[in-house]
Amino acid sequence: MNKLIIIPIILGIAAVASYAMLIPEESTESLTTPIYNSGFTYYDIEDIQTSLKEHDIFVSSPTAITDHTISQYCTFFEKGLPKNVEYCTTTAVLNSNGDTIGNINVGGSTASPIMAIANLETNTLESDKEMTYAIFETVIQTLVCDCWEEESTEFESIPEWLDAVHTFYYDSDKRNIKSKIDNLADTEILLEITTKDDSVLQTLIITKHL
Repeated sequence: MNKLIIIPIILGIAAVASYAMLIPEESTESLTTPIYNSGFTYYDIEDIQTSLKEHDIFVSSPTAITDHTISQYCTFFEKGLPKNVEYCTTTAVLNSNGDTIGNINVGGSTASPIMAIANLETNTLESDKEMTYAIFETVIQTLVCDCWEEESTEFESIPEWLDAVHTFYYDSDKRNIKSKIDNLADTEILLEITTKDDSVLQTLIITKHL
């Protein structure tokens, strides 16, 4: 039986480049800003499940998290400060062999989400690269928009951005890095790459602008 594996959110120090922005660590505060009622919803995970099936990637049904462990699944930044949410759902992401490679978490109020996180852990950046790119591209196109080519001026496509972040990671001697795409369809998109002992964790965070 496949188990739901928690991949913790990494908020470590990151190297900085022109397209990678450092986010400081501060004390966690509760969410106080009203949640936007526009943009993605909790039901969009169904579209992600359907799209990823075409790539032989399975996403489990969402599990609601409302207890004290919620910060392990859903945390986002507002003005440099990590914020908690009151409600969060988590799903497991499995490859074609049935192995769990990560989670997709969506959180906000019980009525509407404010953020989404896709955590993917692989042996290296190159291992399962096609699969990780498919997941990140599907999550962005579903939760943000299928408008990258029209609205993003710095990178022509999502894979081009991912390639640039990977290159910066290698050029930085595999230090932990973060790269941000701001104001694409009223959202902020952050990709963090974190080196672990025997693997690499890639974390995609999508936040609605408040």
